[in-house]
Amino acid sequence: MSLQQKIDRITDILRRDDGISGAMHYTEQTSWVLFLKFLDDYELGKEDDAVLSGKDYQPVLDDEHRWAYWACPKTTDGKLDLARAKTGDDLTDYVNNQLFPYLKSFANAAATGADPKSFTYKIGAIFQYLDNKVASGHTLREVLDIADTLNFQSDDEMFELSQVYESLLQNMGDAGGYAGEYYTPRPVVRAIVKAINPQPLEKIYDAAAGSCGFLVEAFEYNKPTPFKKRTGRELTSEEYDFQRVDAYWGFEKTSLAYVMGMMNMILHGIESPNLFRGNTLTQNIRDIQEKDRYNVILANPPFGGKEKAQIQQNFPIQSNATELLFLQHFMKTLKSSGKAAIVLPEGVLFQTNSAFKQVKQELLENFNLHTILSLPAGVFLPYSGVKTNVLFFERSGGTSDVWYYECEPEQKLTKNKPITDEHLKEFVELYNSRETTERSWTVSARKLAEDYDLAAKNPAKQKDTEHLAPSDILKEIRTKEKLVSGLLDEIENLLAEH
Repeated sequence: MSLQQKIDRITDILRRDDGISGAMHYTEQTSWVLFLKFLDDYELGKEDDAVLSGKDYQPVLDDEHRWAYWACPKTTDGKLDLARAKTGDDLTDYVNNQLFPYLKSFANAAATGADPKSFTYKIGAIFQYLDNKVASGHTLREVLDIADTLNFQSDDEMFELSQVYESLLQNMGDAGGYAGEYYTPRPVVRAIVKAINPQPLEKIYDAAAGSCGFLVEAFEYNKPTPFKKRTGRELTSEEYDFQRVDAYWGFEKTSLAYVMGMMNMILHGIESPNLFRGNTLTQNIRDIQEKDRYNVILANPPFGGKEKAQIQQNFPIQSNATELLFLQHFMKTLKSSGKAAIVLPEGVLFQTNSAFKQVKQELLENFNLHTILSLPAGVFLPYSGVKTNVLFFERSGGTSDVWYYECEPEQKLTKNKPITDEHLKEFVELYNSRETTERSWTVSARKLAEDYDLAAKNPAKQKDTEHLAPSDILKEIRTKEKLVSGLLDEIENLLAEH
């Protein structure tokens, strides 16, 4: 049975449970089981490394709460010890009343000064927002037995699992509603990361992290193997350590998204995600200093929401539109010479009322807004049909001109026909050269500053309405008049016959 088949089997089993309702639940419950199996393999690996180096390793979990003791205890011949393996009500009682309270207690350690980069801190941060929703202990027994066959000490299996986990998160997004709020289609994420080209020692930030798709994709882009193919060299030890521990930063407001994002990063190989739960917009951006800023910002902030006046006071240009507040936050948190790519709804580009105009004026005058990618409608279906754009800007002086690229698939995007890597391939290829094509064009910042309407208006489409000479216009009018006159005569004759 392949790893994908094992995970599919787990989700099928969970769907039958009375405590599970929908993709959000079975993804959440699969996640905590996978995480605890991963943690056990991780600690076994650390113990083996310690033995080889002659050092001691103190496991994070005590013996009683480690996977090999409670989840799948083994006999001497390596088979499941049926005498010690709990099931039914005994398993449910243990998980709900002993295991989860124990894991949640790590949150107290996190609150009282544990190293934020330690696994103790991460476990506490994750499990304070999780509960076991699997109603049947027999169902959970089946799930544990399958999870036990996974090997997180295998690089190949870890890589495959990271891909499978992404598909679970996508299923949550496809389910629509709440889950779709924090899942950005991976072809869009991949195209943005390739265009931005993040470097191994750059700090990368997403203030609306969701399931951390941008951060994970940036890590995948910079990981040793892809990195070697891209540049012809391996990561240095400094770069490798920075990637695993210090490179990726984010905030997420909702507890479920925070848990999914944290696990997504860990299961992809980011050992110490710098992800924090909280509403980014409660920060007063006037207090942000250069030390608080990031080299690269990649984000798809929530749009369509409204913020209270108290939150708006944290921003020099006040608005109740969350997307406009997030854009100000990103502008303020970008380091000097830093790069940003932000997904925003079309409305931000064309609205020119006071707040929108002021923010866009600052963006054009104090940042280099060099590229706008116009995405087709339907990218975020079924969660939202709103048309969106990606703004690429740098903190490197004002804007001279903006290169637009209009992504326009031949077929309308739907839930079953989503955007693909092929749709965005040409954009990635042209990003650095900024060529003019039927889908791309350049507009001067001076022209845009006339009304601060930044919406994409493809001049190639306007060629279809060529201006005719006055004499040709008169000929067309006379031709149409003759057609209309002839039709009127026919109608008049028909009426006369009756």
